[in-house]
Amino acid sequence: MLQVLSPDAPGPAPRPTARPALRRFLAGAAAVAALTSLAAAPPPSYARAMPPARDGDHLTVTVRDAGDGADGTYELRCRPSGGSHPDPAGACAAVDRNTRWGEDAFAPAPRDAVCTLQYGGPATARVTGTWAGRPVDATYDRRDGCAIARWDRLVPLLPAPRSAERP
Repeated sequence: MLQVLSPDAPGPAPRPTARPALRRFLAGAAAVAALTSLAAAPPPSYARAMPPARDGDHLTVTVRDAGDGADGTYELRCRPSGGSHPDPAGACAAVDRNTRWGEDAFAPAPRDAVCTLQYGGPATARVTGTWAGRPVDATYDRRDGCAIARWDRLVPLLPAPRSAERP
């Protein structure tokens, strides 16, 4: 209990219950803890949210050296899906699966990534257009493990690799 005495009153000086600096520190720590818990775990519905497409998403995919008749240039529209792509619904779904708020679905592998030394074939692709309201201009190949994984994440937007090649 805090007792307030006038300066004229006899007796011991009142003992403070907490120091002001300590109170400020504890209040600040509680605020940081509350904000951290909110930022650490957003609801699952926000984790993969995308901005709404304004005029629909539109991509142009150019594939070279993929074989099996997959080479060519294809147009793809999503929401609703259509265009000259062989599997527009599947292609839109593949890009949707890899789209996350604040991240580029078409970003290259990080420069400091450790990639396996394997060769996935001579296929190359270029994807241009607009996705989730942002411009896209990305190139793909299958020169190492990181590039192969990046390509495979977007199948069927990009053609599936040929089955094991025979010598």
